[in-house]
Amino acid sequence: MNSHTTASLSCGEGKGRGFLVVLGAGESGCGAAILGKKQGYEVFVSDAGTIKPVYKALLEQHGIPYEEGGHTEEKILSATEVVKSPGIPETAPIIEKIKQVRRVEKQPERLKLPNMLDGDMRYTGIPVISEIEFACRYTKAKMLCITGSNGKTTTTSLLFDMLVRAGLNVGLAGNIGNSLALQVAETERDYYVIELSSFQLDNMYDFKADIAILMNITPDHLDRYDFCFQNYVDAKLRITRNQTPADAFVYWSEDPVIDRELKKLRPAATLYPFGSSKQHNVAYIDGGNLVIEAPNAMALTLPAADLSLRGRHNQLNSMAAGLAAQILHIKNDVIRESLMQFRGVDHRLQYVATVRGVRFINDSKATNVNSCWYALESMNTPTVLILGGKDKGNDYSEIDELVRQKCHTLVYMGLHNEKLHEHFDGMGLRIIDTDNIVDAVRRAYEAAREGDTVLLSPCCASFDLFKSYEDRGEQFMQQVKQL
Repeated sequence: MNSHTTASLSCGEGKGRGFLVVLGAGESGCGAAILGKKQGYEVFVSDAGTIKPVYKALLEQHGIPYEEGGHTEEKILSATEVVKSPGIPETAPIIEKIKQVRRVEKQPERLKLPNMLDGDMRYTGIPVISEIEFACRYTKAKMLCITGSNGKTTTTSLLFDMLVRAGLNVGLAGNIGNSLALQVAETERDYYVIELSSFQLDNMYDFKADIAILMNITPDHLDRYDFCFQNYVDAKLRITRNQTPADAFVYWSEDPVIDRELKKLRPAATLYPFGSSKQHNVAYIDGGNLVIEAPNAMALTLPAADLSLRGRHNQLNSMAAGLAAQILHIKNDVIRESLMQFRGVDHRLQYVATVRGVRFINDSKATNVNSCWYALESMNTPTVLILGGKDKGNDYSEIDELVRQKCHTLVYMGLHNEKLHEHFDGMGLRIIDTDNIVDAVRRAYEAAREGDTVLLSPCCASFDLFKSYEDRGEQFMQQVKQL
């Protein structure tokens, strides 16, 4: 275990607000550490892995002690509060040990959140929260939050684009952009557009979204939720937590899971549903036009063919972002301009090149089956589909019909392709088995005919062969350019 101490640290003897331990020294962890120090905490950062040089330099620049390659339990278990990286599961040994800590002491009211015993409230544990939860304490900015199994990155980026075009003082945070905590520490914003994963929502308690957007809920990350879909659903619905009637909840009304859950939960926020028809929706498709008409706003009507982002899924993304913008009183002319000019998100149905009549599309961001469904649904040529990676408890049957309709060849790309073979090999399609990106691209190209599309839409996480889905997409594009 390596440690670095640029400031004195007495375990449990934090000055000011207390002793803050940050687990994970990535983007969110370093941001939380810097904000914590600025707010008067004694801060210590601990990472079980290797900290990237850029983050080490950032911590050292701010005089924040850290360790890597393991955890010093004595320090961590003496924390007043813990900020946990969303990548660390609740089942991690250090988290299990934090949960077991019980103290008899008077805690500030705001710390009475997780890990509490029933009965005598003098008995408290160490609160474990997310970076987003921590950062929201120290800003009065409006929080515009987007989650969903698919579409959240595009919707987040599109809404951010609208706010920038409108000249608002806005930051981009969460799964994209810089750490919210770091931005709060260094810059005063009026608005934050935040993409939230289920992992981030898991450890949020007092946080409240002024506008919450829920795109959809389909099975994903089930390996992190005891392979129980309802646990994952419950995490997504936490985006409505603490909302009041003065807040807005924007959601896809035709998602059966959302519809079922709303009947049970009955959120307090004002509801703004969107969908494919006018009935019960305030954004919808009408005769080939996309219509957005939030209450107390002038209706915006735009031919769907004029949207810069094509496909049914992007119509839904556009409705969600447009509704949020109207709720914020952004002019329709600005919303229309953004919808017609926005360039899209890297690694999401990203055109790469056409090589001797074969078109290549990078959809590396499709890390679950439903996302691949949307990609295949948008294909209008015969398709060679590259899929595979780290399976997260996937049910591939969702794409069976589209695979049969659209694909003539499947290229498996992963260290463990057994589940793909078991599910798809009986369909009568050509099957190609690979375990690296070079072979996958080359053999997909060989299998394609002029006029075909080679689509990388893996359905799976990237961590068997790549550092991230971005790394997978970059390597795919690099190999295409070498054909």
